[in-house]
Amino acid sequence: MSNDSPRLTWLEPGEPFPPLTQAWGVDSPAPGLLCAGNHLSADTLAAAYAQGIFPWYSEGQPTLWWSPDPRMVLQVDDFRLHPSLKKTLKKFSQSALCEIRFDHAFGAVIQACSGSARQGQAGTWILPEMVTAYTQFHQAGYAHSVETWINGALVGGLYCINIGHAVFGESMFHHATDASKIALAALVAFCRTHHVPWIDCQQNTRHLASLGAREMPRHRFAAQLESLCLQPAPVWQFEPAMWQQLSQ
Repeated sequence: MSNDSPRLTWLEPGEPFPPLTQAWGVDSPAPGLLCAGNHLSADTLAAAYAQGIFPWYSEGQPTLWWSPDPRMVLQVDDFRLHPSLKKTLKKFSQSALCEIRFDHAFGAVIQACSGSARQGQAGTWILPEMVTAYTQFHQAGYAHSVETWINGALVGGLYCINIGHAVFGESMFHHATDASKIALAALVAFCRTHHVPWIDCQQNTRHLASLGAREMPRHRFAAQLESLCLQPAPVWQFEPAMWQQLSQ
């Protein structure tokens, strides 16, 4: 980084996060970068997500915390169910061999996601220490997996974070065509059922935009997030009747 780069705040374990307004701006080398350091305990992750902050870093880097502006958000009412996926979901929901499960195999889901690269980044960002941290976060009741099962096999899914009525999408994987999209559709149906208004997607990608996600100014995202986090969290259980939410 050049001498003109903004100063990066370093946090010791237990220190509070700085205000979101201190995140690096669009003209910096890393827009949205807020701070570095701290650690990936369940308490730290809960505090981070409740403020609209998430960790993202590569091997050899310290723990980096981000809060981009604008924020990519999928309003669940805006989810685009393309005709081909609609046909796939109809077959899936009507087959006795197909099933959506929540939190049945969280470890397998995050391990599968760790083998996938995030768009625009070489290699995985889900390092072994992140797998361990998010598994503990799952055990604490905050991280959840949405799983696509066909004929008794896990073929795709995603994991996400839930605090109150706020849901934060993290990563997806698939071993069968449309398996991750089916999991996302199930998550949208679940959110509509429980009146969860949006799923945070963090950063803008063409794929997310094609599904209906749009950018939201960070200050508006943070204001909505504060309110949503105060509401009770839903019970993470998927029922086949929830598919009907996608036809409304």
